[in-house]
This record gives sequence, C-alpha cells and structure tokens, in this order.
Amino acid sequence: MKFVRGTGRVLTSNWKLTTGLALLLLLILTAVASPLIATAVGGGQDPVAIAAYEKWQVPSPAHLLGTDQFGRDVFAMTIGALAVSLKVGAIAGVISTIAGVFMAFIAGYKGGAVDGVLSTFTDMVLVVPSFPLLIALSAYTKNVGITQVALMLAVFSWPFAARTIRAHVLSLRARPYVELAKVTKFRDLEIIAYELLPNMLPYIGVGFASSALGAIFALVGLEVIGLGPGETIDLGKIIFSAIGTGALTLGAWPMFVAPILLLTLLFAALNLCNIGLEEVYNPRLRGVAGA
Repeated sequence: MKFVRGTGRVLTSNWKLTTGLALLLLLILTAVASPLIATAVGGGQDPVAIAAYEKWQVPSPAHLLGTDQFGRDVFAMTIGALAVSLKVGAIAGVISTIAGVFMAFIAGYKGGAVDGVLSTFTDMVLVVPSFPLLIALSAYTKNVGITQVALMLAVFSWPFAARTIRAHVLSLRARPYVELAKVTKFRDLEIIAYELLPNMLPYIGVGFASSALGAIFALVGLEVIGLGPGETIDLGKIIFSAIGTGALTLGAWPMFVAPILLLTLLFAALNLCNIGLEEVYNPRLRGVAGA
C-alpha cells in the first residue's frame, strides 16, 4: 500500500508526466480495442479486407475517414495500424532496454578496464549509421515480419539506453548505502538487484520510452521509402500508400492526416513522460528539461 501511495504521488506531482501517461494509456487502450472497433465498423464483415467497400469514398457517418484505393475503411485500418506500430515499439524497446541495462550495470558498477571495454564497444555501436544499415537489411531480406523488424531495430537502439543508465550507475555506486552493502559482504549481484536497480527504475523507464519511440519512427522511415515488412499494415505503410496513390489530390486527406496525427500524439506522450520523469527524479532539470 505504501508503494502504491508513493507511486501515485509521483505520477500526480508533475503535470507533464501525468499528461504523458494519460495520453499514452489512451493510445494503448485504443490499440488494444482495435479488434472490437473493426467489428463495430464492419458490422459482420472485415472492414480492412480488399474490396470490402467502394474505393475512395469520402468521410461520412458510414466511414468516418473514408475508404482507400482498395475499398478498405481507413478508420479501422488506422486503428489496427496503431496497434502494429505500438507492438513494434514495445518489442524493440524491451529488448534494447534489457541489453542496455545489462551493459550499463556491468560497465558502471565494475568500472576500470571492464567499463573501458564495454563503453568503447557501446560507443562503436552508437556511431554506426543505423538507418542506412536498416535500409540495406530490409532491401535484401525477404519475407520480414514485424517481430524480425523489431529485433533489427533493437540491435541499433540499445546503446542510447546503455549510455544514459551507465552515467547514473556511476553516480549511485559511490553512495553511502552502496558502500555499506559492500562492507556487509553483499555480493555484486545482490547490490545491483537490491540497492541500485530500484533507484534506477525511472531512468530505465526513460530509456525504454526513448528506444520504443526511436523504433516506431525508424519503422515509419522504412515504410515511407517502401522497405517495410510485407503484408502487415502499420502507420508508416498507410502514409506510404497515401503518398503513392496521391490520396490528398483525390480528397482522401484522412488517409494521410490520421496516421501522422497518431504519430504526433505518440511522440508527445512519450516525450512528456521522459521530461516528467527527468524533472521528478532530477530536480535540477526543472524548468530546463524540454526547453
């Protein structure tokens, strides 16, 4: 109960964090409800099936965002695409955060030569031009699914989380309670698990949000240049389709605007969470973060 109250106080103490979490929760709930929304829109048929309706219908009560060049309902398709984009971000974010935390805790806590080797390796991966490599991998890899794309994105995004978390581990390891744990013969793993990790959770959350956001926008970048995964529809693929078919000139503006609006809301939500967490757990940044 004490932990719940403490968490509640933290979440409500900063309007940026509260707003970001509320917006993010709304987007996640919308994505989770995408099958129900599709059923409601379709009324017994699949609204995103090819030729489900007449093509290029303008927004109307029957089709809130109109239909596309294949006769698919744009509203149902966009909500389903949001779920796919969030899934990619979640998979890539979790994998890259786990890898980043592992590298950061070993490097930051052990220090010395171990820190030097791991930090050098992290910096080497960090300066690798990831987007051109992703383009090459996507162009030469056939039948790539969402999970495979998320794995590829995670490979290049973990160094950001590792560098952020390592800096905080370096500051925490010199704290008196960590020194006390060493004196009482705690093992390194116990010190990391019981003394360092609980104090690093906000920064791990920041690392996850940054990695997930980077993965979602990298996928959008691949889709917009036509190198996204095969049959799965995500927000980037709808934008690519809108550009390729000239949807704006045909009056089907929701096909271009709706996915961009959702990406903007997602960007705002995750960045508000990042800024809010930084301000709550690093008071020196109040009034500076996000400026």
